[in-house]
Amino acid sequence: MLPFSLPQALLLWLALWSTTVISTNIAHEDTVRNFFSKSGSSGSGSAHTNNWAVLVCASRYWFNYRHMANALGMYRTVKRLGIPDSNIILMLADDASCNARNKFPGSVYANPGRHLDLYGDNIEVDYRGYEVTVENFIRVLTGRVDSSVPRSKRLLTDERSNIFVYMTGHGGNEFLKFQDNEEISAHDIADAFEQMYQKKRYNEIFFMIDTCQANTLYSKFYSPNVLATGSSMIDESSYSASPIPLYANDQDIGVAVIDAYTHYVLQFMEAINKTSHKTMQDLFDSYDVNKIGSHPGVREDLFKRRLDKTLITDFFGGIAHAEVISSENDRSLLPDPLPVDEEDGEGSTAAANARQHNSSTPAVRSVQQWPLSGMQPDIWRDARSWICMLLFAFLIGWVSWREK
Repeated sequence: MLPFSLPQALLLWLALWSTTVISTNIAHEDTVRNFFSKSGSSGSGSAHTNNWAVLVCASRYWFNYRHMANALGMYRTVKRLGIPDSNIILMLADDASCNARNKFPGSVYANPGRHLDLYGDNIEVDYRGYEVTVENFIRVLTGRVDSSVPRSKRLLTDERSNIFVYMTGHGGNEFLKFQDNEEISAHDIADAFEQMYQKKRYNEIFFMIDTCQANTLYSKFYSPNVLATGSSMIDESSYSASPIPLYANDQDIGVAVIDAYTHYVLQFMEAINKTSHKTMQDLFDSYDVNKIGSHPGVREDLFKRRLDKTLITDFFGGIAHAEVISSENDRSLLPDPLPVDEEDGEGSTAAANARQHNSSTPAVRSVQQWPLSGMQPDIWRDARSWICMLLFAFLIGWVSWREK
């Protein structure tokens, strides 16, 4: 004869089964969490889940060929390291590849030997020619674009986006010229970044600029989590690579084909791959004043992380942290992928685009987020364990009491 009744036996079995299932789920969650915490960031401490790049060549005319090569060199690098075209905004004020003076039509080269065509067959220019204006650049950064602007020309970032902003052209003390027609000031860029911060459009920004007196362009920044570097100090020119014998003017093209600062940055980046552990400190340590011909600068006071712990791929790479949401109800936890600015009348179009985006792509959310009413993962895990143990103890006590 059994020591307890059949209902009591079923309750005991249910308690044991629940304990086993919950313990297994906790173990699986720990395994998945550990996997994602070790992948991608490799302990760099970055909380980002996606990477974007905004690359701007602000100069027109054939004699500014090198500025277009600068931007295209960065474009090739970020694509090689994993940022897709959908996450790159490329702005080219002129098209040297189709200029009548170009002896090699449809091509742009950054070295006299012409070993690598930077233009190639796989390039997507988002803003070209007279579309490259100060207004459009600011609108791209802040998301204040007209409803007619296609998604491919928008910076669809959120608070977990790391953004690499690269600019090149002719500049001076706290300004950069756009097409010899207008200027953007250091205050303009600083205020645009602040709008992005207030609207939660970025996690971290890495700003790089190659122009004369470049370091003055980031002197007015005041928004958090912004790291900046430039090619030259105040009252100092940023030179093309032509003074360097190995990278003299291309005699067939007839002009300088790249700036020295960008050339040496790209040369350093050629040794980087998607799994590289090189840090931003390694990049800045590679600056050689004698080779570059000017004094590059770095501003890190607004940046929270240590440079020797910040991976280059945190800005140049395309590795994302994500987990699949299995429940359709959890889609409500996703942030709106398209920030909406009602002042520009984008509400209905932006919302429709967001719904289309959610329905056509796998639902993902950041691993660091936790859906249960703000409860942290470890607290919820411990609570479930204690609840399970208390339930099991209660059932044991109840069975013992029934037997008396």
